[in-house]
Amino acid sequence: MRTVYEKIDDMRGNLITVKAEGVGLGELARVDLKNGRHAYASVLRIDGKKVTLQVFQNTRGISTGDTVTFLGHQMEVIFSDAILGRRFSGSGVPIDNGPDVVGEMIPINGPAFNPVKRIVPHEMVKTNIPMIDVFNCLVKSQKIPIFSVAGEPYNELLMRIANQTDADVVIIGGMGLTFSEYQAFIDNAERSGSMNKTVMFIHRATDPAVECILVPDMALACAERFALQDCNVLVLLTDMTAFADSIKEIAITMDQIPSNRGYPGSLYSDLASRYEKAVAMDGSGSITIVAVTTMPGDDVTHPIPDNTGYITEGQFYLHNGRIDPFGSLSRLKQLVIGKVTREDHGDLANAMIRLYAESKKARERRAMGFRLSKWDEKLLHYASLFESQMMALDVNLPLNDALDMGWKIFAECFSPEEVGVKQAMLNKYWPRHPHHDDVTAKKVTT
Repeated sequence: MRTVYEKIDDMRGNLITVKAEGVGLGELARVDLKNGRHAYASVLRIDGKKVTLQVFQNTRGISTGDTVTFLGHQMEVIFSDAILGRRFSGSGVPIDNGPDVVGEMIPINGPAFNPVKRIVPHEMVKTNIPMIDVFNCLVKSQKIPIFSVAGEPYNELLMRIANQTDADVVIIGGMGLTFSEYQAFIDNAERSGSMNKTVMFIHRATDPAVECILVPDMALACAERFALQDCNVLVLLTDMTAFADSIKEIAITMDQIPSNRGYPGSLYSDLASRYEKAVAMDGSGSITIVAVTTMPGDDVTHPIPDNTGYITEGQFYLHNGRIDPFGSLSRLKQLVIGKVTREDHGDLANAMIRLYAESKKARERRAMGFRLSKWDEKLLHYASLFESQMMALDVNLPLNDALDMGWKIFAECFSPEEVGVKQAMLNKYWPRHPHHDDVTAKKVTT
C-alpha cells in the first residue's frame, strides 16, 4: 500500500522537502498537482523524517498543498529493441514525436558488472580515424575521455566515431546540449544511415539539472542490456563537465559543504560509478565508453579532468581541431597492436611519432631564424604531410590503409635507413617506386 503525503514542507529550486518514513535513497515519487497534472521526483537525501527530493521538471505550478506519493522503486528506463532509432529526454520520455515504446522497465542505478565475469580486452574498436586507430587504439570495453575545451569540434569527432564504428549499437548521451548541437546529432545519424542502430538520451541546456545527471545512467543501463544480448555497444557521452556541474549545482542547493573548487567530495565516486560500467563480458558482448570532458580554462588539473584521469584508461586530447599525439594516450593499445593488427603497426607508429617530435624542434629552429640543415628540411616536409594526411579530423582511412599511408609518407620524405625501423619491416613494407631505392636491392649491394 502506498502512503500519500499531503503537505510539502519546503521548496527550493527543483528541490522539495516532505516529512516521510520508510523511503530509500533514489526512490521515485509522484507529485500530484491540483490542476490535474503530475511530476516525478527522486529522493536525494534522508535526514530522519525529513526527505529531500529532486523534481524532474520545472517546479513552476507546484505548491506546498500538492500531494507526494512514493512509488517503492528507483528511477527506471524502458528497454527493448524498439528503442533503436529513438530519442529520449533525461527522464526517459520520448522526444522524437514517435509512437509509445513497449518494453521492460529496468532500473538505472544498478551496480557495475561482476568482476569475475569480466575478460581481458583483446579486440579493437575500428573508427577509421588514423590518430586513434594507428597511434592510440580504442579497445572494446575501454573507458576513455576526450579532453578538450569549449569551441573545439569534439561533438563532430563523436559523430565520426558513431558513423564509422563497427559496434552493433551506438548510444549517445548528450548533457547540456544547445538545440543546434542536439539537431546536429540527429542530422548526422540520418545522413550517415546509422540511426537504426543508434539510441539518444538528450538533456538540453534548458532542462532541469537532475535530468542531466540521469542521462549517463539511462544510457549505460540500456547499454548493459544490449551487451547481455551479445551486442558490442559504444556509449558516447558529451559533456561530462555539464554532468559534474549539475552535481555541483544540486549539492549547493542542498547546502552541502563543498570540496575542491565548489564540487562535492563525492565527485570521484560519481564519475567512477558511471565509467566502471565499461566491460567486456565473458561469453557475451561489451560496453565501450568514450566521453567528452571539456576542461575549464584548458586546465588539466581542474577537479573534473583530474578525477577522470584516475578512473579512465588514457585520453584523447583534442587541441586546435586535431587529436594531439603528445597529449593522447590509450593504456590498452598494447593489447591489440601487433596482436590483432598488422605486424608493422607498432614499429611504424612509434617511428612516426618520434620523427614528428623531432620536426617540432626543426620548426623551432626555423622560427628562431637558424639556418636549416637538409635533415631539418626533411623533417618539416614530413610534419606537413603527417598533419594533413594523418592528423586532420576529416581523414577517413581503414587501419591497414592508414598504415600504408604512413609508409608512403616515410618514403616521400626520408631514405629507409633514416626512419629507424627494423630492416625486416623495411624489406616487407617500404614502398617500391622509381623515386626511391629498393630496400632489398640496396641491402644486397651493401
